Amino acid sequence: MRQHVKSIRPFIGAENFEISRNFYRDLGFEEVILEPKLSLFKRQETGFYLQDYYAKDWIDNTMVFMEVENTDDFWKELQALRLTDKYEKVKFTPVRTMDWGKECFVHDPSGILWHFGEFFFNDRRKI
Repeated sequence: MRQHVKSIRPFIGAENFEISRNFYRDLGFEEVILEPKLSLFKRQETGFYLQDYYAKDWIDNTMVFMEVENTDDFWKELQALRLTDKYEKVKFTPVRTMDWGKECFVHDPSGILWHFGEFFFNDRRKI
């Protein structure tokens, strides 16, 4: 195909739509309400759809990776938001370094696992 790809936006669910909407706004995403039970959340050119729909097996197996410029700085900013104090089910896992890069983790109020990370590059490939 010759079409230029402009974006990819996953759909994720929410156990409690209002709590999840508040969480993602607090995390720094801009909300665009598309329908009463569907919103687009975006930061710069990156985005995802949050829907008022919950299926435990789906949510428990959903992971999203968002590339950030500097994982260590992102982690400091994330901690300053105190989201684990505000949202009962939210969990953080600190930055870890692997061969391919760095990442930290956030479980959202529904249990979706977010990976926030940066890639290291080498001569052979770009991840």
